Amino acid sequence: MGSQGRSGSPGNRAPREGEGGEAARKLQEARVARGKRGKGTAGTGHGGRGSGAEGKPGPQRAGKAAGPGAEAGPGQEGEEGGGVEEERPRSSGKRDEGSAGPGKEEEEEERRVGTGRREDGSPGRAQERGCQAWGGIPGTRTAMATAAEDEAAAAAAEPATRPAAGPWLWRLPEELLLLICSYLDVRALGRLAQVCRWLRRFTSCDLLWRRIARASLNSGFTSLGTDLMTSIPVKDRVKVSQNWRLGRCRKGILLKWKCSQMPWMQLEEAFLYISQANFILAYQFRPDGASLNRQPFRVFAGHDEDVCHFVLANSHIISAGGDGKIGVHKLHSTFTVKYSAHEQEVNCVDCKGGIIVSGSRDRTAKVWPLASGRLGQCFHTIQTEDRVWSIAISPLLSSFVTGTACCGHFSPLRIWDTNSGQLITHLGSDFPPGAGVLDVMYESPFTLLSCGYDTYVRYWDLRTSARKCVMEWEEPHDSTLYCLQTDGNHLLATGSSYYGVVRLWDRRQRACLHAFPLTSTPLSSPVYCLRFTTRHLYAALSYNLHILDFQNP
Repeated sequence: MGSQGRSGSPGNRAPREGEGGEAARKLQEARVARGKRGKGTAGTGHGGRGSGAEGKPGPQRAGKAAGPGAEAGPGQEGEEGGGVEEERPRSSGKRDEGSAGPGKEEEEEERRVGTGRREDGSPGRAQERGCQAWGGIPGTRTAMATAAEDEAAAAAAEPATRPAAGPWLWRLPEELLLLICSYLDVRALGRLAQVCRWLRRFTSCDLLWRRIARASLNSGFTSLGTDLMTSIPVKDRVKVSQNWRLGRCRKGILLKWKCSQMPWMQLEEAFLYISQANFILAYQFRPDGASLNRQPFRVFAGHDEDVCHFVLANSHIISAGGDGKIGVHKLHSTFTVKYSAHEQEVNCVDCKGGIIVSGSRDRTAKVWPLASGRLGQCFHTIQTEDRVWSIAISPLLSSFVTGTACCGHFSPLRIWDTNSGQLITHLGSDFPPGAGVLDVMYESPFTLLSCGYDTYVRYWDLRTSARKCVMEWEEPHDSTLYCLQTDGNHLLATGSSYYGVVRLWDRRQRACLHAFPLTSTPLSSPVYCLRFTTRHLYAALSYNLHILDFQNP
C-alpha cells in the first residue's frame, strides 16, 4: 500500500478521507498558521515540503513545477507555501490509525527530516529534491560531495580548545603543564596524545621532546644541547631516531659508475657533491631526500688526475688532486683557480676561517690563505717526516691536526700551531708501526676522533690527557676503518675496508650497535666516505653510492 501511494504523480495525489483525516487537517491548519506568522515554512524549511499525519513527505508545492529558478527562498516558503500546500496522508490504514497523536508524529517527522533520511535508510526528500533541482548540471553530485568533505576537513583543522571538564591537572597554566609533562617518557607522551585533540596538539610541543631527543641517537642535538635541525619538529626526529637505534632502514643505490673509483663526498642542505675521477659533480636531492635528480646541475673540473679529497667552505669547493695541485672553485659561479701545492699527490685538505691546510704524500703539510688576492701563497711548510693521510683544523683556528702513516718512531697524530707552524703536542704513545690515521675530525675545540689502519676508533679529550684516549671502539672483524662521521652527540658511524660494511655505534657503550654490509664477495669494496642526516645515511664505494633510508624503512 505504501508503494502505491508513492507511484502516482505529485500533482494527482489528493488527501484521503480516513480515520486520521480530521487530525491531518488540524495539523495542516496549525502549520499554515505558523507559516503566516513568518516563524518557519509549512514543512521543515528544507525545500518547503509538507508532511502527512504519519510523518512521511507530502506533495511538492505548485511552485516547484516551474523548475529550479522558481523555487522560493526560506523566507518566501513560510508565506507562500502555507496557502498552496495540502497534506497527503498515506494510504495505509495502519498508519492512519496511528495519526491520532499529531504532536508525537510531528516530532518524529522533524527528527527524520533533520537527518535527511527515511526510515528505510534511503535519502530524504530534501536530498531527492536537491538532486532533481540540480540534476541538469553535470558533476553536481560529485561537487556537493567534495564540498561536504571540505567542510569536514575544515572542521577537523580548527584549533582544538582545552577541555572544559576533566581532571584539574589540565586546568593548570600551560607553562606549568609543559614543565610537568617534560618528565614523561616516549610511551607516556604517546598515550597522552590519544586522549583528545587538544592534548594531541599540546604533546607535539618541542619543549616536551627536547630532553628525550638529547638522549636519542641522531636527533639533531649536540652534546651541549644545540639544535642543528630547527626546521624539523623534535617529535618527528625522535620517531626516526628509534629506527636508528633498532637498525631499521631500507637500502638503495643512488648512483652507479662503470669503472672503479675512490670517491669522496660532502652534503650541503639539499645538494650532494661527489668526486668521480678528476671531476666533482653536484646533484640536487628530490624532496624525499632518498633520491637524486638524474643529471648533475654543476660539474667542477680543473685537475689532471683524480680528486683525492675536497671540502666545502665559504661558498667554495677546495679540492686536493693526485696531480699535486689544489683547486678553488666558487659554488655559484664559474670561477676556478688551481695552483701547484705539493711535489706529489695531495691526499687531504681542510678549510676554515679563510685558512687552507693540506697534507701530501711528499711528507709535508702546508698552510695557505683563501683570500682571492693571495691564492697560492704558502704561509708555512711543515716537515712531517711521514706521509700525511688526513688533516683537520680546530674550530678555534689556532691549530690543526695531521694524521700520518705511522712509519716512524713517533705518534701518527700531531697538533701544529697555525700561525707559526710549530709542533704543539702529539697524541697517544702506544700506536703499533703502520697504524696510519686515515680520517680525523674535530668535534669541539678540545675533542677529536680518529680512525685508521689499526682498526680502532679513538676519542681524544685534550683537557684530560694527550697521551691516552678517553674512549676507543674496536672494529669486530679486524678491518681497516677508512672513514667516520658523528652526530656530535651519541651516534658514531664508520666505514670498513671489507664488503663495504657500515657500522653504527652508540658512544655510551663499547659494542657495535648495527652493521650493514653493502657489497657481496665478488664486488668487495671499502667504504671510502660516508655522510648522514637525521633521516638518511649515504656511503660511497668503488662502484656505487648507497643510501640507508631510516625515515621510511
